[in-house]
Amino acid sequence: MAKQMLTVGASTYETIKRDIIFGTLAPGSKLKLDSLKAQYAASVSTLRETLNRLSSDGFVAAEEQRGFYVTPVSKEDLQEIASLRVLLECHAMRQSIKNGDTEWEGDLVAAHHKLHRMEVLLQSGDETEKEAWKRYDWEFHQALIRACNSQNLLSLHATIYDKYLRYQMLVLTFRGEVAAKEHKDILDAALARDPDTATRILERHIFEGLAHTLAAM
Repeated sequence: MAKQMLTVGASTYETIKRDIIFGTLAPGSKLKLDSLKAQYAASVSTLRETLNRLSSDGFVAAEEQRGFYVTPVSKEDLQEIASLRVLLECHAMRQSIKNGDTEWEGDLVAAHHKLHRMEVLLQSGDETEKEAWKRYDWEFHQALIRACNSQNLLSLHATIYDKYLRYQMLVLTFRGEVAAKEHKDILDAALARDPDTATRILERHIFEGLAHTLAAM
């Protein structure tokens, strides 16, 4: 029973977090327990625990008088998140390039292949698979850093990436061929075991994406 409760709690957490990231639950919106109970088929105790966990992760705000609500967005917050992403992801990628084996290389190539296929689709004007595009984008960036040999670093990066992704989903726009070329160049540098080039391109990739998102906000 305890294991089942943990599973339900984890599932509710992931579902609500996804709805926050993908904008189903809008920034600043009130999270009323009675409404959430019906929407997510979870008990009040599970929801309260979930919202407290999401609050500690920064996706939900909790105030004594107002209760729970989705964390608002701002340009300043996005800029801070992007800077943290650069800090964490560039360091993790350097370690991953140093430690990665043949299996890591194969996973990275496979992740880029899926992302590239989606980028070609978007460049053709087909925007029906935007959510899949962002999922493959995440899988590629995670594959880059997976061999960093630090679970703490991967966990911190995943949280920051999700916060960054929430902003991208709010103003979902594609930078086209430029972004696709950056991904290919990062892949090539990583496979060539050239951390300096890979880091330089990755940093530019993130900050150019930041500028693109800020301009659309």
